[in-house]
Amino acid sequence: MQDHMEVAVSVIVTVTANPSIDRTVEVGALVRGGLHRATAVHIQPGGKGINVARALVCNGVKARAVVPAGGAEGEQLISLLSGYSIDVVRVPTLGPVRMNVSVIEPDATVTKLNEPGARLTDDENTALADAVITASHNASCVILAGSLPPGVRDDFYADLVNRLSGEDTRVVVDTSGPALRAAVAAGPALIKPNHHELEEAVGRPLPTLGHVVEAARELRSLGAGAVLASLGRDGAVLVAEDDTWHAEAPVVLARSSVGAGDAMLAGFIAGFATGGGDGREALVSAVAWGAAAVSLPGSTMPRPDDLHPHLVEVHPLIDAGRELRGDN
Repeated sequence: MQDHMEVAVSVIVTVTANPSIDRTVEVGALVRGGLHRATAVHIQPGGKGINVARALVCNGVKARAVVPAGGAEGEQLISLLSGYSIDVVRVPTLGPVRMNVSVIEPDATVTKLNEPGARLTDDENTALADAVITASHNASCVILAGSLPPGVRDDFYADLVNRLSGEDTRVVVDTSGPALRAAVAAGPALIKPNHHELEEAVGRPLPTLGHVVEAARELRSLGAGAVLASLGRDGAVLVAEDDTWHAEAPVVLARSSVGAGDAMLAGFIAGFATGGGDGREALVSAVAWGAAAVSLPGSTMPRPDDLHPHLVEVHPLIDAGRELRGDN
């Protein structure tokens, strides 16, 4: 891993430009047009950055979450976040926080209904960006995560990467589409696409581990410092300056993949900080956290007792021709 990703353990800032309230409904089977009686319901604060912050504080790492929040839904989001030891920086907005619904079947198949989010005004855009800069003072790492709501330009995260470049702060980006491509060019220390997002970023299918590595190296050549690609059942691949590793772990009983990639990113950041900047150790931590999240209901983030890093298999990428099985 590059030297510029070496961080000391201090507060980690997460930015969720498009937060949500996540309602996860468990059903026996999903039938289009049918009546479904839920077997369980979970309501949790959502959005990639919020999930990362939740995972961090559940494992004793200090986190500060910057979130735009308006309407009655925004009040509910802040109330839900009060149950965690997260330093929440709220940016008031006129529009309400979106509501997302995930329907989960017994085999862990997830059907998601995500709202676009409320449109931010120009003034709210400016207030959000300024709040991120202020909140990031003396932070070891800033994580810009999730989709951008309507009214926010595709280069919003890229601009933040540039504004934070003069600080002693490492910037991580976890987003997709045009926002990811713009952010890569700004030179973040790390990006974390999933398989689909990586395919979208390079504009071609990536059927094997070798193809994933090639795509990650392409994004590194365009500006990303390192690439952590989450691959669902196939674990994760880390491509950095000097190292390329693949890691995976068994999941005995999969319950929900919602938020698992966010838990993986949190595990990587925590593992990297506490492991003295060792990419391999951070990857072990990342896959252990992601696998643990899959075994928990809804978007529940893992705690120390849920983690089993000793079960993670990590090795230099040898079987580059191995075909990927998909996200579930």
